Amino acid sequence: MKAKKPISILLSLLLIFALTLTGCSSETPASTDAENNQAEENQTAANEGTKEESTFKAQMTFNGSSTLAPVMSSIATDFIEGYTTWNKVDASFPEENIAIYVSAGGSGAGVKAVLDNTADFGMLAREIKDEELEKIGDAKVFKLGIDALTVSVNPENPILQIKDDLTTEEVRKIFSGEYKYWDEVESSLPHREIVVVIRDLSGGAHEVFQKSVMKDAQIREDAIQSPSMGALVTKVIENKDAIGYASFGMVNQNAGKLIPLKVDGIEATEENIVNGSYKISRPLIVVKRGELTPEQKAFMDAVTSEEGLAIVEKMGFVPVR
Repeated sequence: MKAKKPISILLSLLLIFALTLTGCSSETPASTDAENNQAEENQTAANEGTKEESTFKAQMTFNGSSTLAPVMSSIATDFIEGYTTWNKVDASFPEENIAIYVSAGGSGAGVKAVLDNTADFGMLAREIKDEELEKIGDAKVFKLGIDALTVSVNPENPILQIKDDLTTEEVRKIFSGEYKYWDEVESSLPHREIVVVIRDLSGGAHEVFQKSVMKDAQIREDAIQSPSMGALVTKVIENKDAIGYASFGMVNQNAGKLIPLKVDGIEATEENIVNGSYKISRPLIVVKRGELTPEQKAFMDAVTSEEGLAIVEKMGFVPVR
């Protein structure tokens, strides 16, 4: 009996091993390579379909130039009131309410918003720089119009009774503070302090004025910096001793409330702005990184249409057709 124990133990171990193998086996046959590939393709297609559906954005955002912001807001308002929901713009779009948000913070802020992906579009009232284009990468640039910076004064400013023209040198001396009183510009004028009004130093207008007029001279330190072009114009309207570089569009919107002076004998007219003889001019630009989505293209098509450019013109600027 003792001689049979090792055999019994061995048989028991073999039986346990066989049961273990049976428990680990699967009753489901392994998938073929072709089936695996087909399953992956089906999943990819499903993911792409989901991604395509989820990329539609019922809202879009614009940030940047305070000069261009009212124009874009007006076009956006007409677009929303005309369609209300996206499916009325294009039957392939979902039935979602159109939402277009426009905020002003200056041309530099417009570029930064695009770079930081905090806005879909940036608005600029100046040329876009090469280094900005390089940082953005695949930039889409839309030039909507041309604006000019007029050297404007309050209608009650006594200078208008004597002259309607300043040289570039005189403008530079006024804005740098070399001329501090009006009688330094013209001896027959009252001895009253000149109030210089400018855009804040981060605005596109300041950059254009610095490049076109000031050159290496700096703006006087006590100049009133305005957070928007509208605020700049208001300051000139409120103070008869004020002078500022008011947007051509804003002058047209406030006709008679401030008076633009000629510069070097050239008046800021649409013709002179277009042909370049009035030198203090700047483009109105919208920029985006990458390709436009279908809904973004639909809106920008409206912006650059005759109806959209008519609003650019109505707001006092020179549209680009």
